[in-house]
Amino acid sequence: MHSIHIIGAGLAGLSAALTFAEAGVPCNLISAQPSERTQSVLAEGGINAALDTMGEHDTPAEHFADTVRGGCDLADENAVKHLTESAPEILRRLIALGVPFNMQGDVPVLRNFGGQKKKRTAYARSSTGKIIMNAMTDAVRRYESAGLVRRYAHHSCLSLLTECGCCKGVRVLDRYTGASADFYGTVLLCSGGLNGVFPEKTTGTTQNTGDLTAAAFAAGVQLGNPEMLQYHPTTVGISGKRCLVTEAARGEGGRLYILRGGEKWYFMEEKYPELGNLMPRDVVAREMYFVRQNPECGGQVYLDLTALPEETWRRKLSDLRKELTDYLALDPKADPIPVEEGIHYFMGGIDTDCAHRTNLAGLYAAGECCSQYHGANRLGGNSMLGALLGGKTAADSILAAEGIPETAEKPVWQPCSDPLAAEVPPAEAAQIRDILLGGLGIVRDAASLEGALRQLTEFAAVPHNLCTQNRILLGEAMLRGALARRESRGAHYRADYPARDDAAFRKTTVAVYDGSAVQITFRQLPEKGGA
Repeated sequence: MHSIHIIGAGLAGLSAALTFAEAGVPCNLISAQPSERTQSVLAEGGINAALDTMGEHDTPAEHFADTVRGGCDLADENAVKHLTESAPEILRRLIALGVPFNMQGDVPVLRNFGGQKKKRTAYARSSTGKIIMNAMTDAVRRYESAGLVRRYAHHSCLSLLTECGCCKGVRVLDRYTGASADFYGTVLLCSGGLNGVFPEKTTGTTQNTGDLTAAAFAAGVQLGNPEMLQYHPTTVGISGKRCLVTEAARGEGGRLYILRGGEKWYFMEEKYPELGNLMPRDVVAREMYFVRQNPECGGQVYLDLTALPEETWRRKLSDLRKELTDYLALDPKADPIPVEEGIHYFMGGIDTDCAHRTNLAGLYAAGECCSQYHGANRLGGNSMLGALLGGKTAADSILAAEGIPETAEKPVWQPCSDPLAAEVPPAEAAQIRDILLGGLGIVRDAASLEGALRQLTEFAAVPHNLCTQNRILLGEAMLRGALARRESRGAHYRADYPARDDAAFRKTTVAVYDGSAVQITFRQLPEKGGA
């Protein structure tokens, strides 16, 4: 029986599985959905690497500077340095795997993305995530046939198996049969972000429930910067969710405006002449929020793509045009697109070091479920990069650790007493969402955060299943982290503390559940060159 268990089959999970398999080490790949239905497939815009194919003299050092600045100096700079220096090789590896990026000759075409001063985002039309996932899935499938990767699709993880401060494995539910079994060994969580905590208000798949992050937190695993959730500025509402309008649309010349006195006001270009509509996402989302509150303006912000040439639509944004036509009955060549902010990404998550180790021995985390590369705001184009590098780095760390035996214990499947207890009931999920949104909006203050905490405490007083209890704890950590961070930084904007305070809060928020209460502390960022 394989003794390494990867939870999640998106980019981070596939990257880890490929790393293990190429080293000749077998692993299990356990996921609620097959890879083709993971969050990674929905990534549209591209992946960053300082390849300098556009003649702008770009370097990994400049990618590093943009990433640290975009994250408002809250990211671990050692991790960011590793990310940006590894990016060119990661992109070359993807090309070798057959990813058909938009090319000019034998090099990728790079485009502008928000918060970056140079063109460094490689893309495959406007479906980059789907196309990269196809290539990664095919690469892993070759090792599945060789027996080095064993897939358990349609399986959920109920809880971690812990003993004396160590992770010994994970309890798994077969979603088809309702049976559960214990898988012993090293565990790597690649379970994605917390989209399912905010059903109908997020651009991501709610299959990423966040329930394993919540279960890990309840088991004593630390969270880092849980208050940092990103609102993407350009989303549109469809049934049951927010639909992303990729940042690539603004990278190719799309412009945001609002009507002021009956005239189009291109507010981002006026306030930020250098980057304009391509300011970091936290800045754009916040400016949209503020102009909508302006009594001189209409309440709707629009994305204007009408000036984009036909060649751009055909070669670079064809998938986006089809989505807008099919789902919104809009022709973006003629019609402005009504957009608003939507929850998109979670910079915070499971607290890990540069090796992607958690505070629980035997447990690692990578991808969006962990807090690592992005600080207080993620730059577009860095998410897939972080997932690919994170999965590989975590796998390399596990391979370098001593004592990874081939366990003789095979999982014993037994009927689960209550499979429904592995899920938060939809009505309760909606209540938790509404409570959290009351405090964790684009603009926050003590009154709204304390009010949300009171409501969550009242909600917790009613009996709930274990999965709901864990989500309540996770929500409490997010709210308490936001309340304790008495400053404004990146995606965390406090109306009552509008200034950034580096002396007090250029630190990682650390949340831990001690078995009776959620505790919040702040940890100094590692020194450059430190661990």
